Amino acid sequence: MHNLSVQEHYQRIRIILIIVLVLNWGVALAKIVYGLLTRCASITADGFHSLSDGASNLIGLAGIHFACQPVDQDHPYGHRKYETFFSLGIAGLLFLVALGLIHGSIERLRNPVTPFIDIKSFLIMAVTMIINFLVMRYEEKNGRFLKSDILLSDALHTRSDIFISFSVIIALAVIKLGFPILDPIATIVIALFIAYSGYEIVKHSSRILCDTVAIEDSRKIVDVVMGIKGVKTCHKIRTRGRPDDIHVDLHVQVKRDMHMDEAHRISFAIEDALKKNIPEITDVVVHMEPRD
Repeated sequence: MHNLSVQEHYQRIRIILIIVLVLNWGVALAKIVYGLLTRCASITADGFHSLSDGASNLIGLAGIHFACQPVDQDHPYGHRKYETFFSLGIAGLLFLVALGLIHGSIERLRNPVTPFIDIKSFLIMAVTMIINFLVMRYEEKNGRFLKSDILLSDALHTRSDIFISFSVIIALAVIKLGFPILDPIATIVIALFIAYSGYEIVKHSSRILCDTVAIEDSRKIVDVVMGIKGVKTCHKIRTRGRPDDIHVDLHVQVKRDMHMDEAHRISFAIEDALKKNIPEITDVVVHMEPRD
């Protein structure tokens, strides 16, 4: 958590999301208004994708509200997984936007409309793409620092917006050359990008919610545990949880005739050493066994 309390951690994420929300909706408004005025489906589609960026920020804020709640009787492990759970809402939103864009593009293919393209079209797309890039880098940097699923998912969402905006600029150039049919086709490509971003979020979130191994290299844990005086071997190591909230279960063997007090001291020493050497670990359960 980088020496931040849980409340400070989530307050920082909340502030970042609010800043990004304002920027995303400003970008979305510019694209949608201009896209509707010029009847350019690809710009409008990109605008709605940016609008979904803002909606995902709202979902993120809701997730943070629940995730920052303290431990209680019904949630002895805390509420941090709510952040991961709500990131699935962002993915669901992306899938809905993608389906809507594909449906609209099919209608445009059946009933073609020639959009009006001028230098302003390219300027709007270029400026909004630069803003999206800065937003993405800001979220990604803070998401990694804070190990936040919401910020990393939203950064992935925004990154897809950058690629989409770039593809729209190319499509506008081709349309300007006299091929308006490429406008709805480009929109379908945009929709596929959006759906893939949703898939990436689901893939990442499901790993945490389904308790996939959180620390793949268990040697890190073995090295720390074997450094504790009195430990003979350790095995059956299991890890799960979010990157900033890892829970560890392991079995440790000690001398058969060791007194209960000494075994208890070793257990506490193991927990303390793991948390100090691997700060992402927040909970350790040690099962003591006599060595044959």
